[in-house]
Amino acid sequence: KKINEFGETGPAFPNLERLWGGGSAVIDMENMDDTSGSSFEDMGEMHQRMKEEEEVTEEAAAAEDGEDGEFLGMKGIKGQLGRQVADEVWQAGKRQASKAFNLYANIDILRPYFDVEPVQVRNRLLESLIPVRMINFPQKVAGELYGPMMLVFTLVAILLHGMKTSGTVIREGTLMGTAIGTCFGYWLGVSSFIYFLAYLCNAQITMLQMLSLLGYGLFGHCVVLLVTYNVHFHSLFYILWLIIGGLSTIRMVAVLLSRTVGQTPRLILCGTLAALHMLFLLYLHFTYHKIVEGILDTLEGPNIPPIQRVARDVPVVSANLVNVTLKAVGLAS
Repeated sequence: KKINEFGETGPAFPNLERLWGGGSAVIDMENMDDTSGSSFEDMGEMHQRMKEEEEVTEEAAAAEDGEDGEFLGMKGIKGQLGRQVADEVWQAGKRQASKAFNLYANIDILRPYFDVEPVQVRNRLLESLIPVRMINFPQKVAGELYGPMMLVFTLVAILLHGMKTSGTVIREGTLMGTAIGTCFGYWLGVSSFIYFLAYLCNAQITMLQMLSLLGYGLFGHCVVLLVTYNVHFHSLFYILWLIIGGLSTIRMVAVLLSRTVGQTPRLILCGTLAALHMLFLLYLHFTYHKIVEGILDTLEGPNIPPIQRVARDVPVVSANLVNVTLKAVGLAS
């Protein structure tokens, strides 16, 4: 209600009273529910919550887009790095292949292994038959391949000469191929095997030094075979085998002894080398032993025992025939 200026009371909202049919409307503020405005508050909270959810969704989408961008960027970087690595590997392989292909045409690579004076080769050939005395410190080994390779080719020529003079027949292959395979096979094969044993026995020697040492050790074989292929006496062969072949073997054994530590490794390494080196010389000689004996029989004549007279019994019929013949001859005279 509303009090006017004359002290009279009247309706506070006459328009509402008019709309409601002129009746009075009294609102009890005390009985009014405190939660009457909660619907508006709920709407505001819902609106605020939806706004927050939209913001969270937008942030998540932005984060996903950022992660996708970063992932794509990392993927692009990884792809580019992979291409660069593959390119580098390809270029490195290409360079290695080019070097391997040009190795045969580049003589300068092999020049240090064959750069030696003839005087040095002569001295090393003589030294290969002189055993060293001092084994307390490592003996020097020549690191060149000119002398050893020339000795191997010389041994091939001597072996080929022995094959031709003995009349050797090779069914599969040629005499030259057999001689080259035998000599080079021994040189390379035994050198590799002894180097492997030296590695196991902790001997201080390289593959190049082993090739040089065994190659110069073939000088004794060349001398022995050159003499015994032309002078066919077994006693002479055994003497040269023990003296010249033994000296060259002792020389190599002494060098390995000076470069190996320990009794057992020395025994294994040096015993194996000595056995292989001496047996190879026996093999080269006695492979053609029977054919050489046949050549000796042809040149000196076979050992046929002298003809001896042997008493034999004469049959009775033959004796009677002889008597009749003698009588007929007597009557005729």
